[in-house]
Amino acid sequence: MLTELVALPGGSFRMGSTRFYPEEAPVHSATVAAFAVERHPVTNAQFAEFVAGTGYVTVAEQAPDPTLYPGAAPQDLVPGSLVFRPSRGPVDLRDWRQWWDWVPGANWRHPFGPDSGIEDRLDHPVVQVAYPDAAAYAHWAGRRLPTEAEWEYAARGGATRHMRGATMWRWADS
Repeated sequence: MLTELVALPGGSFRMGSTRFYPEEAPVHSATVAAFAVERHPVTNAQFAEFVAGTGYVTVAEQAPDPTLYPGAAPQDLVPGSLVFRPSRGPVDLRDWRQWWDWVPGANWRHPFGPDSGIEDRLDHPVVQVAYPDAAAYAHWAGRRLPTEAEWEYAARGGATRHMRGATMWRWADS
């Protein structure tokens, strides 16, 4: 049960940012061809259908390879994922550990850890999936993931550039 696709016209926009994360710089012109995106995020029910049909095991359900993490504590080399933890107030944005916790047993079936579940969240977006998991789902569904430029273009909803903290709206076809 796939969701419908929304066709987006191609266009040009100013991609990136110099205000948040260094890897988003420099701001540059980008152009994308026409493409389509899903109207809604993939749900837990849709992802469960994929897993049931393929036997797929997500990244969070697999123990990390110790050779890729030399010096890591053995108790950390177990299947799991990072879980968001709200902070009490402003935090140092350079230290992600102030709002993310490593939780053994957290995965798409148990998004907050082993004691959580999705039974009452089947229509919610699937979480705790890594890029390879999303790519495998898209392939199974006969679709593909958007490129970084396509995703940013779609997320802007027609905005083509930023101006000193405010967004200047200018539709790509105008």
